[in-house]
Amino acid sequence: MKKLSLAILLLLTPVLAQAWPWSQDMANQISTKPQESPDPANPGMTSFPARSVPVPGTMVNVKDAVAAEKLKNPVPADEKSIAKGGQLFAIYCVPCHGKLGKGDGYVGQKFIVQPNDLTAEGTRKQTDGYIWGHITFGGPIMPIYGNDMNPTERWHVVNYVRNVVQKAQPFAPEAKK
Repeated sequence: MKKLSLAILLLLTPVLAQAWPWSQDMANQISTKPQESPDPANPGMTSFPARSVPVPGTMVNVKDAVAAEKLKNPVPADEKSIAKGGQLFAIYCVPCHGKLGKGDGYVGQKFIVQPNDLTAEGTRKQTDGYIWGHITFGGPIMPIYGNDMNPTERWHVVNYVRNVVQKAQPFAPEAKK
């Protein structure tokens, strides 16, 4: 009887320790972490230098996305800004919006409501401030990235969306039926 009790106890020990092989599936999946880049040549976020202090002008006091619509893009859309925006877009936006910004990323395909198509007429008509505010404050299914990217980085993403994503996909309105 003691041997049977010991055998049952040994069989139930993994249950108590939550050590079944399938209990680690979520931890061992392929995923991109928020601060890592999919491109090894261009690593993701860099840590702040030792003894660094905030630079004046990097904070933007906007209370919500509606107020952000009126903002003008202070970052010129030069080659350097667009390149930085492309790196950030690959890290933060591609999982949901896809490489072409169509809202067909791997994560976005899992949602009942699909992410915005960044090449659609509705997004093209919005101001740069609207896009910046949506990145900053999020939306119904979009997470808030105001804590993950500084204001200038968010403007770089806006420059990338405007000058690469939207220009690579010319807008063609659907024919009326």
